[in-house]
Amino acid sequence: MNLSAQDHQTFFTGDTQQLKPEDTVMQKGWRERSPQARIRAAYQAIELNHECAAAYVLLAEEEAATITEAERLFKQALRSAGKDINLLVYIKRRLAMCARKLGRIKEAVKMMRDLMKEFPLLGMLNIHENLLEALLELQAYADVQAVLAKYDDISLPKSATICYTSALLKARAVSDKFSPEAASRRGLSTAEMNAVEAIHRAVEFNPHVPKYLLEMKSLILPPEHILKRGDSEAVAYAFFHLQHWKRAEGALNLLHCTWEGTAPAFRIIPYPLEKGHLFYPYPGCTESADRELLPSFHEVSVYPKKELPFFILFTAGLCSFTAMLAMLTHQFPELMGVFAKAFFSTLFAPLGFFADKMESLMPSGFWHQLTLV
Repeated sequence: MNLSAQDHQTFFTGDTQQLKPEDTVMQKGWRERSPQARIRAAYQAIELNHECAAAYVLLAEEEAATITEAERLFKQALRSAGKDINLLVYIKRRLAMCARKLGRIKEAVKMMRDLMKEFPLLGMLNIHENLLEALLELQAYADVQAVLAKYDDISLPKSATICYTSALLKARAVSDKFSPEAASRRGLSTAEMNAVEAIHRAVEFNPHVPKYLLEMKSLILPPEHILKRGDSEAVAYAFFHLQHWKRAEGALNLLHCTWEGTAPAFRIIPYPLEKGHLFYPYPGCTESADRELLPSFHEVSVYPKKELPFFILFTAGLCSFTAMLAMLTHQFPELMGVFAKAFFSTLFAPLGFFADKMESLMPSGFWHQLTLV
């Protein structure tokens, strides 16, 4: 979920003028920064109303120590949710995720499909992304492609899950026989080119993911909230999808070859201030947001910066210095003349001393003959 505290309040307790006492308690509870304070608010709301569904949701999210316990609390919340559509959809989605984690994957897939059919407009919950992961676990690749065909549309918002799953399916079709040496000799086939382009597209959307999939960076538990195109999204995607890339023979090898070919110079992936190729330019504000979302011990991945050659930097500095001298000479000619005399006399004083020494060491008349020459 990518919900703010305000989203939690309106999503779970409604946004009406006439709130019930337990809803007032929960509104305050969602704003608490301390988990223990939120849990205390949930128990207080349950004391006011034993059928406060939002309180059971909070306890399932914050206090449950096991998935089985979370599932029990979500079922209690479902019985108390009544006709609140936001709560019903959220709870059913979480129950589907519990079933997925407990190994009841086909049951989870059915629950997700039913939710998407019953509430097609509630796309903010990204149920289709949970469905994609569950279908990948079942290795139902044709069904994965069918879901992608519906949600990987040019008019719909993208995510790391959408882009990298699309890349995985295309890579899977060719990766088991892919060889960098053979490809360099004969060139890429059409299918291989499609896979490489899909990887480029995915990396352009979120360039932080490959480091986790290739295990160049250590994975951590995903944060509670994620930021699309940020390091937090990359951590969350890799945490749940690395196993699916490993299962497809050669897929990580193809990703590595493509990543190594483009990552160092980033010739294909746009820089933050330049025009994007397939997506809008990468937003530079994600780094500060990710630092708030991710734990302090985690080294946040940042968008690769363009490195200018030293010659260009040196030339730019020299031109700027020359322009500044010209401007000062124009404005203060007498003062700059005095400065120039002092500067050059200091600069060439060692050369005069060196010439005197050389003259004392050379045969008589040498410097006169050299001057004539």
